[in-house]
Amino acid sequence: MRPLQAQIDLSALRHNLGVARGHAPQARTIAVIKANGYGHGMLRVAHALETADGFAVLNVGEAVALREAGFNQTILLLEGFFSAEELPTLAEYRLASVIHCPEQIEMLEMAGLPVKIDVFLKLNSGMNRLGFRPEAFGAALHRLQTARAAGRITLMTHFACADEAQGIAVQLACFDSLAAGLDAPRCLANSAAILRYPEAHGDWVRPGIMLYGSSPFADASAESLDLRPVMTLTSAIIGLQALQAGEAVGYGATFCAEQPTLVGIVACGYADGYPRHAPTGTPVLVNGQRCRTLGRVSMDMLCVDLTNVSDAGIGSPVTLWGKGLPVDEVAAAAGTISYELLCALAPRVPVTETHG
Repeated sequence: MRPLQAQIDLSALRHNLGVARGHAPQARTIAVIKANGYGHGMLRVAHALETADGFAVLNVGEAVALREAGFNQTILLLEGFFSAEELPTLAEYRLASVIHCPEQIEMLEMAGLPVKIDVFLKLNSGMNRLGFRPEAFGAALHRLQTARAAGRITLMTHFACADEAQGIAVQLACFDSLAAGLDAPRCLANSAAILRYPEAHGDWVRPGIMLYGSSPFADASAESLDLRPVMTLTSAIIGLQALQAGEAVGYGATFCAEQPTLVGIVACGYADGYPRHAPTGTPVLVNGQRCRTLGRVSMDMLCVDLTNVSDAGIGSPVTLWGKGLPVDEVAAAAGTISYELLCALAPRVPVTETHG
């Protein structure tokens, strides 16, 4: 068998949920498991996080799969429903929906449903993506309060810069000014706000990337936040090449050796989800020792510098990211973020579960 595999540590998932709850002990927790559980497997993640108060997903299909797997918690559709034809399914499966535009309210007003649908009314407090602008928020709330298909209403927003120096002050002030005096639960905090802004915890928090053991901050490591890596992507050396000074390796000959260099060929490439744009120098572990990638990542293989790795050879174990090598560090070297690496794990990569 090809040696590449992704190991998913279920105990790390549970630990990271505990970290989120420890920071927001008075709030209920909606675990964000969209994008196939950030590449970790949606149902696998949900079972590991079965004590969460709710789950957030992208579409009705994911939500129905959770219900049919036996999960009875709140299940929230983060972009809401896309057409009136979905509303009977929301009612049948007791799904909650974000409401972010007048068209969705009109669909609820016109719907004849056997039960009411719980809704999260989204304020555009400055993200300028989805949600009602402040001047339209009150009217939207009033319409929902009188819509025959709308059930419990939670007030919601999303922070654009909770992970940046700019912070959340302006957006939080906008939200607080509109929510003042309203008797409705509040749902504001993503991973970064959970960790740094207790004033934004409200009644529901929405941990996402922190659940998977990645830091939402560029200036703080996951380890410093007591977050444990959940996915460890491992492979092995499947080939060796001894380069002489002046010889190149890989497509485009983008790396040329300046001195004799031992190159290891790793069974992992961009078709597996490893970033093709990762440059020479991206960190890798071989035999538990740090080394660097060399040249351009291929579809099924990448090259690493084994010159200073002791006892390296065919079959030597390789860690692409995870335990011992934070995915945040690999992502930073590749000029991207951990979310992209984790979500990009290809279906062809075998996945195994571990418990610590």
